[in-house]
Amino acid sequence: MITQDLFKISCNQGVTSDDSSCVSRFINDDTSGNGSTSLETDDAISNYTFSPGGSRYCLPVCDDANCKPSINQLFDSLEAGIKFYSEYGRLCGFTTRRTAEKTRDDTIVSKYVVCSRAGFNEKNELISDRNRKKGVRRRTVSGRCGCNAKIILKFVSNESYRVSVFVEGHNHNLVSKAGRHFLRANREMSYTSRNFMFDSMKVNIGASQSFSFMKELVGGFANVGSTVKDFRNFSRDLKQYVGERDAQMIIEKFKVKKESCESFYYAYDLDTEGHLTKLFWADSIARRNYELYGDVVSFDATFDTNKYNMVFCPFTGVDKHDRCVTFGFALLSKEDIPHFKWAFDHFLLAMGRNPVCIVTDQCPAMKQAIPMSFPATKHRLCMWHIMEKFPAKLGNFICKETALMENMKKYIWSSTIEPFEFERGWKAVLKEFKLEGNRWLWEMYAIRTSWIPAFFRDKPMFGLMRTTSRSESENNFFSQFHRQSDTLCEFYLRFESAMDKQRNETARLNEEGSSALPATVTGMFIEAEAAELYTRPIFYKVQEEMVASGYNMRIQNIGPLVDGIKCYQMKDVMLKDQVFEVKVGTNYAECSCKKFVMCGILCRHAFCALNHFEVKSVNKAGVNIDKLNYVDKTIKQLSSDLGDDSYITKKAHLEMLMGPQPSEEITIHAPKACKNKGSGLKRFVSAREKAINKGNKRPRQCKLCLSTVHDARTCPGKNNACAEKDVEKACAEQDMEKACAEQDMEKARAEQDVEIEETDAN
Repeated sequence: MITQDLFKISCNQGVTSDDSSCVSRFINDDTSGNGSTSLETDDAISNYTFSPGGSRYCLPVCDDANCKPSINQLFDSLEAGIKFYSEYGRLCGFTTRRTAEKTRDDTIVSKYVVCSRAGFNEKNELISDRNRKKGVRRRTVSGRCGCNAKIILKFVSNESYRVSVFVEGHNHNLVSKAGRHFLRANREMSYTSRNFMFDSMKVNIGASQSFSFMKELVGGFANVGSTVKDFRNFSRDLKQYVGERDAQMIIEKFKVKKESCESFYYAYDLDTEGHLTKLFWADSIARRNYELYGDVVSFDATFDTNKYNMVFCPFTGVDKHDRCVTFGFALLSKEDIPHFKWAFDHFLLAMGRNPVCIVTDQCPAMKQAIPMSFPATKHRLCMWHIMEKFPAKLGNFICKETALMENMKKYIWSSTIEPFEFERGWKAVLKEFKLEGNRWLWEMYAIRTSWIPAFFRDKPMFGLMRTTSRSESENNFFSQFHRQSDTLCEFYLRFESAMDKQRNETARLNEEGSSALPATVTGMFIEAEAAELYTRPIFYKVQEEMVASGYNMRIQNIGPLVDGIKCYQMKDVMLKDQVFEVKVGTNYAECSCKKFVMCGILCRHAFCALNHFEVKSVNKAGVNIDKLNYVDKTIKQLSSDLGDDSYITKKAHLEMLMGPQPSEEITIHAPKACKNKGSGLKRFVSAREKAINKGNKRPRQCKLCLSTVHDARTCPGKNNACAEKDVEKACAEQDMEKACAEQDMEKARAEQDVEIEETDAN
């Protein structure tokens, strides 16, 4: 009776009263001496018996008698018998595993299938010696308890097997209904779960978050059918499936796309060892977008997008909604002239024509590679990157606490002043703040034709992209989809999701623009037509110019009508009464501010003159309607390249999701780990910076003799093995050796600085 009472306590230990699914209770407290007791749970009744020696055994009860094995039960195959016993265990609350087998003439004549808690774990050696480097890992818990429950399957004939031994009793509690979903047999990820995990991965959602979302979708953890560890293991399996075939699989994927769509373009290059070093691709939509919007291209490199540290370089432009649109994509292992030239060459082969202008940062390799590939293209530098350098080059105080930047921006950002006005204003600002001797400012002044808008006023469409902040925005967009640990296959899957999002946003804007018109505010006849002609983002910019034409413009002089053209002198109040010359006619409009040339929309000065000239149609203002109609028609023709609950094995499912593994020998190896200036967690540190950091660091001293060469553990006088003189002598010798080593290091740094200066000079 005492034994049964203790068993009651152990069964209910740690269970709350309101969780009825976990509470076990005796319904037959048999004290008649027959040695059997019955335990009822919410989902089954388990009979407990006691052996003559006092051992307690649990006899599981299954509601479906057909699911319980029996002696001499026949199975068509060995796997059928193993699966039958496993299913029986799953229903009753225990898991099984295969163990020993006997063979004869390569045929399994007997197979043991036991409870997973059979046997005992070997005792692990405790690691008590701290100085011991190798040891056996401790196990905190052990599931094995010597359970004897099992079946033995014997070979009969014609691949059939029968149950020769069936031990039903277990020496441990069976898992209750509340814990059944933690059984290994119930933790196999389903086809739906794997698909959900894979789709989540494509939008940069990790395994843990995917598991949490799945739990909410199915209504609880017990309904998921697996644990968060299973989700993580599936993510691991995806990477292992790709393995060393990463580069080969991405090229095979591109080959399939090329076969299904002739307009898909890709190219790659290998090193002497067969490792992928360069990759470029552009699909049909990207190439058609370049045909429409490829006048100005921004090119920039972004990092931390894949496990090989290859830099991702998108070619970016601006579409008719004034949003970023991507033309082509490159992955490069290095940021040097040959790699950039290779990317530019294949971009030109894919697109068929040079861009009018390309905007980059101050990368010297890009500067030399662009003229080699695009000789007719104007190269502009990024204004945003240069402006970001002002505090670092001039100091935070002078940039933030004085009027320097405010005065500078008047001349740097203005696109309405002439080049000579910028030059005069720049020198005046430098003189006012006594910066005439600043070397960096004069270096920026020397390349002013490459980044100051005043020098691009007569270049068509150069104002569409004033800086590569467009590329910075694009890089930030792609960074939401990529991780530094991605394989190339994972990178491309996430990349496709990013492009789908970008193109879906464009489709949404197209639909919104065709289904509704923005409100007009000026009452001008030309505004209503502009609302129908322009996309909504562009129209709002045009509308802003129209509004300003009625409030900030003053007509100073009107010339005579000559050949159908009238000349106006416009004073702009917002620009300190600066005067602009506007020429308008029935089918003509031109302003000296050159806004229409740079950005493709008319300025406020032109709208003021057109309103006075009583032009009521945008077409009569010189806008190319045929070009706009062609763009709209082409956009409607753009289409994406599309590739192509029954049971499916995990391997087959992985092949369906990631693509087939190359059956032949791998000829395209995965890229080697690259080290570029913006990749990884560490950046390149110059020898000078290392010396400065080392000089500022407090040296470590020995607590016994205060020497900086060693510590107390290796001090010569630690064990009083030598006299005080010997200790001082030894320390002095070590200090001398350190001083000599530092002199050699300083000499090496000086030689390295000279080499760097010579390289920069060349």
